Amino acid sequence: MVEVFTGRTLLNKDGDFVDPEEALRNKVVGIYFSAGWCPPCRDFTPILCDFYTELVEETEPPAQFEIVFISSDKTSDDMVEYYHDMHGDWLALPWTDDYKHELKQRYKITAVPKLVIVKENGDVITDKGRKQIRDRGLACFRSWLDAAEIFQNFKG
Repeated sequence: MVEVFTGRTLLNKDGDFVDPEEALRNKVVGIYFSAGWCPPCRDFTPILCDFYTELVEETEPPAQFEIVFISSDKTSDDMVEYYHDMHGDWLALPWTDDYKHELKQRYKITAVPKLVIVKENGDVITDKGRKQIRDRGLACFRSWLDAAEIFQNFKG
């Protein structure tokens, strides 16, 4: 499980609380730092949605990949609106959780959007997830999986 989120609660798109230990076990995790007020974020989020949908929803078996959205929105309502209107069916850290500030420090986030790909222990595979998806599409997932050193069932 991604140790980064141990003891935290995540949300799914329906607003239900999700146990990160269950949801992130044996997966490559993309930590997506983004905000609805940010034009480059609004430009990249649909691309990330397509990437996620192809890997997780249209692949059999689904790829071992999950995204956790960390909001830089100014209010909880702004976060919820952006999450529901533009994001894929992935997870989010609740806007009220101040842990987002620790995550931004840990992963040296100075601007959004930023997609940091991490191993189960939270170590960074790449902090250039956005660029890799734009440049290489689905092919970058294979290299992330290899770097993550997790049991693989991905055939793509």
